[in-house]
Amino acid sequence: MFPAQALAEVMLARGWRVKLSTDARGARYTSGFPEPVEVEQIASATFARGGLLAKALVPFRILGGTVSAAIRMLRDRPAVVVGFGGYPSIPALGAAWMLRLPRMIHEQNGVLGRVNEVFAKRVDRVACGTWPTTLPEGIEGYHVGNPVRSAVLERAGAGYIAPGDYPMELLVMGGSQGARILSDVVPPAIAALPMDMLRNIRVSHQARDEDSTRVSEYYAENGIDADVQPFFHDVPRRMSEAQLVISRSGASSLADISVIGRPSILIPFAAAAGDHQVANARGLVEAEAAVMIREEAANPDTLTEFIHTILSNGPAATSMANRALSLGKPEAAQTLADMVEELTTPKEPVS
Repeated sequence: MFPAQALAEVMLARGWRVKLSTDARGARYTSGFPEPVEVEQIASATFARGGLLAKALVPFRILGGTVSAAIRMLRDRPAVVVGFGGYPSIPALGAAWMLRLPRMIHEQNGVLGRVNEVFAKRVDRVACGTWPTTLPEGIEGYHVGNPVRSAVLERAGAGYIAPGDYPMELLVMGGSQGARILSDVVPPAIAALPMDMLRNIRVSHQARDEDSTRVSEYYAENGIDADVQPFFHDVPRRMSEAQLVISRSGASSLADISVIGRPSILIPFAAAAGDHQVANARGLVEAEAAVMIREEAANPDTLTEFIHTILSNGPAATSMANRALSLGKPEAAQTLADMVEELTTPKEPVS
């Protein structure tokens, strides 16, 4: 949703009217979209959830959603349709393909998701957030980066205060999936830091609802100042104030980290389709802006060592922050908006 929101913000600023087409589940995550964006709920479905009956009904729900989207597009014809992956985008992209409307997809990750893989050969442009992105043979990708929200852009390149013998902030982000391992290994890893370092640390930790109580209690029992919540609405502020970010390597999280410019420890989600979170992390790791710990190797002892190494070496941490910033693409939403407008420009006839 974050890249879609970022594009919507730019298109509105350029005078466009914007609709967001998603299903009922996706509509629950639209609170950050600008008020002028019309949210249109369309039925969709995935084979990844539900029992046998639910899975048997998936094709019919998708077909119904696609027909409904096509009818709505005939009534209010969009100039361009942009898909951001995931099954909620199937009806709108399918309808745009049926009606031969200009269309494009944006892939956040270094490996195409299943839906974008299907549509990659059925759209006019494939925009890539992570580079390189593995694409089907014969498909050209355009590296635009991952658009970030205006709240992140406001903190772009925020000055980095190197770690030292004074208060320091750690931001722990688990993403929407698989955050439990961070709740299992990060609190004991922080608690094992030397006391002269630990007394300066304040933690912002994103934890699932079912984990938040035990995580909060663990921090409190070990005398660690921590704010534990299932979702932070002010991630850009917290990240800009952090000396270190510990995170999954979801594409939007990495875009925020690189645009703001912060050192990070990345623990890719092992069950991510196509191991795309490892692909996402590769650029920051190869640039020496981040360290990566595979999920199977993530344990408190290893994590303690990495945290201590980064927070005890101010110049090295600053170098990591600067290297992360060098990979940021704060102009990604503008570039993507340019591509959208190019699709609406009539091609000059070849004489």
